[in-house]
Amino acid sequence: MNTVIDQPHSVSLHSDHFYLNISVLCAVMAFAGFLPSYWMPILHANLHIPRVAHLHGIIFFSWTMFFVLQTWLAAHSRTAMHRELGLVGISLATAMLFTGTMVSVSGMNRFIAMGFADEARAFAIVPISAIAYFAVVFAYAIANIKRPEIHKRMMVLATVSLLQPAVARWFIYFLAPPDAIGPQPVLLTIAPGIVADLPLIYAMIYDKQTRGRPHSIYVIGIITLVAMQVLRVPVSTSTAWFAIADWLAALSG
Repeated sequence: MNTVIDQPHSVSLHSDHFYLNISVLCAVMAFAGFLPSYWMPILHANLHIPRVAHLHGIIFFSWTMFFVLQTWLAAHSRTAMHRELGLVGISLATAMLFTGTMVSVSGMNRFIAMGFADEARAFAIVPISAIAYFAVVFAYAIANIKRPEIHKRMMVLATVSLLQPAVARWFIYFLAPPDAIGPQPVLLTIAPGIVADLPLIYAMIYDKQTRGRPHSIYVIGIITLVAMQVLRVPVSTSTAWFAIADWLAALSG
């Protein structure tokens, strides 16, 4: 009888430690991705970017640290504090939506001023769609806060969806020509996106081992995430998207 009673608790603790592990993995990927283009230049006082970009970086990296903290609290049965800090997460996510959009539009306008109008408007779909995807997933996670099996998986999906810019920095660092200027072609964002999605494969494998099959949240999540990363290519040069990009550019003007 004791074995039957204790087993769910043991499985729950093992699950909570898995989420701590995957949150640390996401944080490491985020930090390492921006190491050559952000953290190292800051260390050497050799980074000159707009203040809003610094604010954006601080807020987005704070999210990864917050995710680690929340999974650590869950793994150590500090559920009361985990719930109390939920409002902090909502505040961070809201700030991310605003600063992420501001930096995306600012970058688009900067490239337009440099003479890359069509390329800038096309590339803007990458950060803007990522922010929109994060917002939808995060909102669904909050709506299911009383359904932990859905909530925690949605939080993993939301955080993984933010990793593409970090992974892309390594692709640029190692593969881009040293004299390259202007926005990156949208087609070249697919490979970093697929690499950034790999933590979801890790999560699906864990689900397969512990519950017999991956949770539908992960299955639907990775399908929609990859679909978005691929469909950006044709949509980015469409008349409809250019109209949206021009509207966003006008808002900041």
